[in-house]
Amino acid sequence: MKSSLIGRRFHKAMTLPGISQMLRRHGWSHQVPARRAVERDEASVAGWVKEVRPLLEPPRQRSGPGPSSRTWPDSR
Repeated sequence: MKSSLIGRRFHKAMTLPGISQMLRRHGWSHQVPARRAVERDEASVAGWVKEVRPLLEPPRQRSGPGPSSRTWPDSR
């Protein structure tokens, strides 16, 4: 099994044991908190995701029609 999130984000294929090993090597764990923080303000989080996050991430390139081969551009 491979992680599709890491593949999409970093263009790398990693197995789950490989991810776990990498996290441990850097002093992290793969554990997830059982509950959210009491102080969490859902309205603020939603506003940040909608307004600030798009400014931080580069725009995704849309795949469109293009040559079917890099070496033979007119091979369609």
